Amino acid sequence: MLVKIFLAMMVIVSPSLVFAQAPKPDSIYEERKVHDPNGIGKFFKGREIAHVMGYQAAGWLERPEREKEENTTKLIESLKLQPHMVVADVGAGSGYLSFRMAPLIPKGKVLAVDIQKEMIKIINAKTKQRSIQNIETILSTEKDPKLPENSVDMIIMVDVYHEFAFPFEMVQAMCKALRKGGSMVFVEFRGEDPEVPIKLVHKMTEKQVILEMKGHDLKHRETIGVLPWQHIIIFEKSETGTEKPK
Repeated sequence: MLVKIFLAMMVIVSPSLVFAQAPKPDSIYEERKVHDPNGIGKFFKGREIAHVMGYQAAGWLERPEREKEENTTKLIESLKLQPHMVVADVGAGSGYLSFRMAPLIPKGKVLAVDIQKEMIKIINAKTKQRSIQNIETILSTEKDPKLPENSVDMIIMVDVYHEFAFPFEMVQAMCKALRKGGSMVFVEFRGEDPEVPIKLVHKMTEKQVILEMKGHDLKHRETIGVLPWQHIIIFEKSETGTEKPK
């Protein structure tokens, strides 16, 4: 029943507006009282931030049809993981991707990061049950993934970034965690494609992602379009100093 309810929530709905009182935004964010009902009324560079998917829908992340809909096998192949890598799965949820990446980096590890302690508990239980040694969990905050500086080779976010309440601060902190030449990977449902059956605030265009990465130590390396509904947008950490938001 939970899966059916969440799938119904994720389909595109007809445009509508709601009136809400959002918290006072920081200077780089904009608050709008009239906004999409599926968003929080807070905007960053013209994009409304979406509500976070609650841990109650964790079962949807593990749905059997996910491989067909998202081709996660092809996604992982596209990452070109190496055995020694340290990979941070930010917004790991139930650990769906973490547990699929871990066997491919036997000399490295996966840092499964999530803001919901309930999701962390789910991952910890699975890790113990399956006797997996190279997955570590980290409980993050809205502004900080709690990753040590210069500690990871890759950060991947699957359908997560668009829900960050403080996207600039989160990316700034993640850049500090990346090693020189490290990769930051955004997997987002294609906002350019009206055929992708996901609510508008839960989709992002490649152009918008690139726009929002301005002001960070990141260079757009490539966008991979092999997935049915999502694009894989990859940035590389540059050698320049951190800039102020633009």
